[in-house]
Amino acid sequence: MAELLTSAQMRAIEADAMARGDADGATLMERAGAGVVAAALAEWPDLEAGPKAALVLCGPGNNGGDGFVVARLLAERGWRVDLFLFGRSDRLPPDARRNHDSWAAMGRVRPWDDAAVAAHLAGGEADLAVDALFGSGCTRGIGAIAARTAAALEVFRAAGGRALAVDMPSGLCTDSGRDLGGVLPATLTVTFHRARIGQFTAEASAFCGRVVIADIGLDPAGRCPGAVALVQAPGPRIGKAGAVGGHKYSHGHALVLAGGPGRTGAARLAARGALRVGAGLVTLAAPGSAQLECACHLTATMLRRVDSAEDLTALLDDPRFSALCLGPGMGAGPREAALLAASLASGRAAVLDADALSLLAAAADPFAGLRADCVLTPHGGEFARLFPDLAERLASRAARGPAFSRVEAVRAAAARSGAVVLLKGADTAIAAPDGRAAIHAALYERAAPWLATAGSGDVLAGLVTGLLARGRPAFEAAAEAAWLHAEAARRFGPGLIAEDLPEALPAVFRALDL
Repeated sequence: MAELLTSAQMRAIEADAMARGDADGATLMERAGAGVVAAALAEWPDLEAGPKAALVLCGPGNNGGDGFVVARLLAERGWRVDLFLFGRSDRLPPDARRNHDSWAAMGRVRPWDDAAVAAHLAGGEADLAVDALFGSGCTRGIGAIAARTAAALEVFRAAGGRALAVDMPSGLCTDSGRDLGGVLPATLTVTFHRARIGQFTAEASAFCGRVVIADIGLDPAGRCPGAVALVQAPGPRIGKAGAVGGHKYSHGHALVLAGGPGRTGAARLAARGALRVGAGLVTLAAPGSAQLECACHLTATMLRRVDSAEDLTALLDDPRFSALCLGPGMGAGPREAALLAASLASGRAAVLDADALSLLAAAADPFAGLRADCVLTPHGGEFARLFPDLAERLASRAARGPAFSRVEAVRAAAARSGAVVLLKGADTAIAAPDGRAAIHAALYERAAPWLATAGSGDVLAGLVTGLLARGRPAFEAAAEAAWLHAEAARRFGPGLIAEDLPEALPAVFRALDL
């Protein structure tokens, strides 16, 4: 998994490199500017063909210093560069001031004028617009100083214009991806060393365009304590192959609890997901009144009758059941509350989704009995019922940065509940009670908007359950399931319904060479 950093973590990495003598600030700034130019030319190769025109917007900090380097390097290639500076040049940080002076010896530094910048963009004079106003150091929105520029950039971008953000679109919170009150939209965001959390969550994809990472010579193997993982393709461990001589029980036995008549579809979807992801056996436990309905739809999934908590406890006397799934279509009455209590008392790894989460939210002590091998899979509404204070902070307007993020919310939720929490969405956030956190972003090239269909969350619960049954730790199972879920949707494409997701998994596994 790749790392996602906060603004403070990136500053610490740079400071550590400079303290060790690996680089100084001026060198890092020069590399950053060169990385931006290289990324722009790689993204838009036609810019190589002859001199072009660039509009460069520089701010009062080191992000502005990067912008001066970009301006100089483009001018050296024969480009015409128009540059606007927000703030006073005599108050720039030392490295940024040196690059300002280098540029000033080549071209003009125009004072900030929101209307003039917007007019320049509207006039179609720029082949490339570069936002180096505030970047990752931005702690508030830029609406008060650049509202016209933001609107003009949106029109410019929509018309096919190339708008590039240096490190981070100005006005977008680096740590949360939230709009702080006005953001300059980009077609391409070039960040340095590692991607930032705020580029893969909340409103990020609406403003970043596409994110690329430029190397600025920092240790590529260095890991940052507390960094958030960006969930990427799982490794070979996800494959179904086991030891020679293994059998179905070697791959785990998942038990999915179903609801009553007319409400078994969600559990059947979860069971199919668990089976397709590689659980050796999957059993659906349904009340007697729903047995015939289930039997009409099941083939590879086994069926057992469970009418009461006592029935479930007796069934779980079989030690070969390795993971449970509760909630999809289960119901949320007294019977189901007793089933939930019996499930948690069994000590099995468990996924709690849908109605099981409603039962937790209604309980006097919602998190009693939860453990680190339990996975809660709420959508936004369910999260709000379980963790109302955290949801309220997420929903409140972000006036300043760093703003409260989905990562912080799920970390707090996991610590409070003692379970792994997977907060569903295009930017799924996952956290373990020990503080580990990850984001699975179905954004940018991984976007799969057709995944927003009834029953897809039930399949996700089944995928997590199947991986738990096979022995994957809860945090890893949740992260890998989120990736597989989105990848199956991407492979199937538009027109997807929930039943298609499990059937798309074999092609995903083949593509992973499993």
